[in-house]
Amino acid sequence: MRALIPVFMLSALLLGSAAAQAARELSWEALIPPGSANQFGMPQPMHDLSQLADVLSEDATGNNSSVIEQQQPQAPTVPELDGQEVKLPGYIVPLTLSDDNRVTEFLLVPYFGACIHVPPPPSNQIVLVQSEDGVALDAAYIPFWVTGTLHVEQSDSELASAGYRLSASQIEIFEY
Repeated sequence: MRALIPVFMLSALLLGSAAAQAARELSWEALIPPGSANQFGMPQPMHDLSQLADVLSEDATGNNSSVIEQQQPQAPTVPELDGQEVKLPGYIVPLTLSDDNRVTEFLLVPYFGACIHVPPPPSNQIVLVQSEDGVALDAAYIPFWVTGTLHVEQSDSELASAGYRLSASQIEIFEY
């Protein structure tokens, strides 16, 4: 019996290690179907905000196509990613705050300022994330790794359309 204890311990250690490594690490390019005409890349930021109110009011009334309009709100997605455990790096655009100022629902985007300071990227470059624990609001400006189950699912928010949804099981600071 004593001889079996180390075997059980080693088995448990290996199984735990395999479970921790089960999440597939993705790049943002992996969310774009091969051969699609996606406009990937960061657009130019809007530095002159003096006329932002005019642009937003024109956009709300539909009288002008705004410079902050989403590039491709119905961009093609990769169906094979549905249901996979993934790990994706990105920046947080807060949508929902808990009572203790934690961001529990957010858009994960590939570059800082997307959806706020520059036009939103294509929908296949935006992931709607839902997390029970969330992220402290004052930490939302740094990049994170978000791990969880990815779903190929279109969703809309006030800021942009997302082509994917992720149920987060782990959120950790992205270190270079």
